Amino acid sequence: MKLRYLLAVGLLSVLGACSKSPEATAEPASPATQSVETGAATAAVATPADATPEPAPAAAGSEAAGSEAVAAAPPPSAAPARKPAVPTDNLMAGTDYVSISGGAPFDTGVGQVEVAEVFNYVCPACAGFDPIFQEWKKKLPSYVHVVYVPADFRPDFKAYARAYFAAAALGLVEKTHEAVYAAIHEQHTLPGEGMTLDPAKIAAFYAQYGADPAEFQDLMNSFTIDAQVNKAHQFMMQSQIRSTPSLVINGKYLVKGKTREDLLKNADVLIARERAAQ
Repeated sequence: MKLRYLLAVGLLSVLGACSKSPEATAEPASPATQSVETGAATAAVATPADATPEPAPAAAGSEAAGSEAVAAAPPPSAAPARKPAVPTDNLMAGTDYVSISGGAPFDTGVGQVEVAEVFNYVCPACAGFDPIFQEWKKKLPSYVHVVYVPADFRPDFKAYARAYFAAAALGLVEKTHEAVYAAIHEQHTLPGEGMTLDPAKIAAFYAQYGADPAEFQDLMNSFTIDAQVNKAHQFMMQSQIRSTPSLVINGKYLVKGKTREDLLKNADVLIARERAAQ
């Protein structure tokens, strides 16, 4: 009898130590984690891994009844999936964003949240912002639609705005967007800020990506592209754009920030705000 008592005390001591983890001691677990750990500990006490249960007396039909009990037992409930964190909306109007009166998305359907980047290829600040923006873009939820709106502040800006819309009409933007920045600001194979732009040279650049040079140049000077450039200009005026790069969320908010990182963080919050309002 004494020997059984000592063995039982020793077994309970071992099981109690195994039910805790270093992580649980160092930092309190979340409610979901606590419930899982508690369930695991209870199961361990009820049926230790190294214990051999004593066979119960078999009764007539017990094998069939046992099979039915196992089949009828419900599966263990899985831990609920964690929802993505929603940014805290503590933005201040006038400091972190500007509300756009009567604004509307540039080119996005119902049910999505638009992020419009107002940019221009010739702009050095846009070239510096683009790699950060592209990385941020990859992590956006599927309901976010990113559009590019080329600014037309000056003649050099307007020429590249026409080039962008011509490339978009031919389905070449995904292939060429980052390459145009590199050609202007790194390789210097395309004219840069303040330079005289040769449409034939721009068309020749896009020919490397499958465009017909003559067709591309004609498209740049077409009424179709005129309409696109005018639409972009009206969007800029409505959105109170004064510089590039600028971000506009769903046509309603012009994002502000002291740094590029601040700009994108504030954009995340405004995206979440618009999604919640849909």
